Amino acid sequence: MVFKRLLGSLGLGGPTVDTVLDTGAVLPGENLTGQVHLSGGSGDFDIEQISLELVARVEAEHEDGESEGTLAFDRFTVAGGFCLAEGEQRSVPFSVTLPWETPVTELHGQPLGVVLGLRTELAVAGAKDKGDLDPLVVHPLPAQEAILEALGQLGFGFRGADLEYGRIGGTGQQLPFYQEIELSPPAQYAHAMSEIEVSFLAHPGGMEVVLEADKRGGFFSGGHDALTRFTVSHHAVEQHDWNVEVDGWVRRLVEDRSSHGHGDVYGGSAHKDDHHGHGEHHHDSGHRHGTGMGTVVAAGAAGLAVGVVGGMVAAEVVDEVGDFFEGDDEEGDEG
Repeated sequence: MVFKRLLGSLGLGGPTVDTVLDTGAVLPGENLTGQVHLSGGSGDFDIEQISLELVARVEAEHEDGESEGTLAFDRFTVAGGFCLAEGEQRSVPFSVTLPWETPVTELHGQPLGVVLGLRTELAVAGAKDKGDLDPLVVHPLPAQEAILEALGQLGFGFRGADLEYGRIGGTGQQLPFYQEIELSPPAQYAHAMSEIEVSFLAHPGGMEVVLEADKRGGFFSGGHDALTRFTVSHHAVEQHDWNVEVDGWVRRLVEDRSSHGHGDVYGGSAHKDDHHGHGEHHHDSGHRHGTGMGTVVAAGAAGLAVGVVGGMVAAEVVDEVGDFFEGDDEEGDEG
């Protein structure tokens, strides 16, 4: 999908901009390449700067509830300092590196419900205009995909994903928000949790995996959240037994821990904002082998086997993508 926009701040006769990406999808930490195509207007224009901005739809919790907004999380200057002659056609190639924490938008071709965009901004003759906005598709890193597949094999079902404004304490988080992938528990964990949320915080040397369980309350106690952090490497992903690894993570998340100082080769506890939680239930379970998370996500998008919420995913994503880009176009036209 490509959006060609007339630079609204320059009025009729101004140049147009059309940004085209070289590939349909990228991975976190990879180079994003493409071309910014410029078409000259009815006169000569000094192009002072061409900038690319990564933007995301992010949810924020506050005293009045929850709201959504567009947040820019990285910016690159790719060209500038030249004159675009009347009617001139010019293409500017670019190559920029995505942050390692860039959220994942698709798994096995199925959208997860996260909306990212690449916005092109031109500074022309002292005026700035948001000239072009294109959707950005990000596939998971091999370790991320392997962990999600293992959760699917263990019986967890896909519910949805979103971006939350804020920080996960005790981690090396770089971006001002984090991604949550929400999963429903299998039968053997259903008594201990109502859902589990997975967050990936990747960096060049590896990745932190934060698991949060929304705990079910007992008859005499209220529910609360338990949060645990693990560290994995980008290397030798295919040789690793992720089912065993991830099953161990989930067991730890729900087990009763009376002390918090025991050794852990993976990492330690974490907290989101100022919220701390520790597991208060113990449950022993064996391995459950079944469909992987890719199959679960695909079934959810098709409305099969994962309930009403999963069945609504695909339609909601289509609506959100349209609203996101249409809303930005309207904002650009007004400004």
